[in-house]
Amino acid sequence: MCRHITLKRRQKASLMAILLHNATLATMEGGYGLVPRGAVVIEGDAILWAGPIAALPAGLSNLSHHDAEGRLVTPGLIDCHTHVTYAGSRAREFEMRLQGASYEEIARAGGGILSTVSATRAATEDEIVAQSLPRLDALIASGATTVEVKSGYGLTVADELKLLRAARSLGRLRDVEIRTTHLAAHSIPPEYKGRAMAYIDEVAIPSLWQAKADGLADAVDAFCEGIAFSPEDVEHLFTYAQGLGLPLKLHAEQLSNLHGAALAARMGALSADHLEYLGLDGIAAMAASGTVAVILPGAFYTLRETKLPPTAELRAAGVPMAVATDLNPGTSPLASLPLAMNMACTLFRMTPEEALLGTTVHAARALGLTDRGRIAAGLRADLCLWDADHPSELSYLIGGPRLHARIFGGHLDA
Repeated sequence: MCRHITLKRRQKASLMAILLHNATLATMEGGYGLVPRGAVVIEGDAILWAGPIAALPAGLSNLSHHDAEGRLVTPGLIDCHTHVTYAGSRAREFEMRLQGASYEEIARAGGGILSTVSATRAATEDEIVAQSLPRLDALIASGATTVEVKSGYGLTVADELKLLRAARSLGRLRDVEIRTTHLAAHSIPPEYKGRAMAYIDEVAIPSLWQAKADGLADAVDAFCEGIAFSPEDVEHLFTYAQGLGLPLKLHAEQLSNLHGAALAARMGALSADHLEYLGLDGIAAMAASGTVAVILPGAFYTLRETKLPPTAELRAAGVPMAVATDLNPGTSPLASLPLAMNMACTLFRMTPEEALLGTTVHAARALGLTDRGRIAAGLRADLCLWDADHPSELSYLIGGPRLHARIFGGHLDA
């Protein structure tokens, strides 16, 4: 359990600030951006100054001090792809899959995504919040200060809005920023079997309009796959979303190559996620548009997949790669960003530096956020103090080193 640090404003003086010193800073500027014997000055919820203690401006030395005792300090971690809000459990399905049951057999036994949909529809908003809080707490305990949460397990207008409201509630109950993503185009419910475009018109678009009107959606996402929605379905939804001024994200090329990533890039999407079957055309399109590749090793691991995402080709093309947990009940019950980083390195041959950039700088970019992900003056004071000497330990140690303390917006209330 991490220890809480509370950074309080001083009662007097116009500059109400605190000096965190005796730290090894991983600023994430130009790579790790390591600053040994570093210090950070925090004023309110923002970073006022960061750098080597020897270069601390004289006017900032007479502040309340907090000694980091030589610990590693990184930006707060950002989980840019999760499905935290849902009801029920799929543990029995996991067991059945290990015993050799096929997806079809699991579905016939009441498993699969529709079992989560059924449980989510039956749950109240308060029940969903109560079931989701332990998952969010696990992410926070692993260093997360910003978490994206998708809807997608309601698949009716009312239930999708219920999930988005529940996600907003999580952000009021915990010291973490929640970014909500509308994902009604996640799966086609039985009542719309064979009528995907009708579902888009009658459920996805009306729920998206209401979510925007109610301030419940920060972005819109869809699952572009043979078992879900076609590129034509997605483009129809995304064109409407653009009219509402909402940023786009896309589940693409997880199970096959429908060229969804190229579509996402052409439409200016913030990110394309999964990407195991991504082709050269998609890589080129993402490189040209600046669309972030969100790498999700948890689902690859859980499903025992063998098709690796083209991380070397993405690297060569200069496509920024984020790393996220994809926390969800069926294919990635993973609630630790350091463990996701370890998996990204071990399974996908990303470097530890790339993995940390992927949960800070590039994760922020995948959410369209420019005020976090690095330790620099003017950015949010979201920081993690680790019992570690070097940032590579966050990926090296399975499950990560111990989080000593987490600072959120300049403070973390107990």
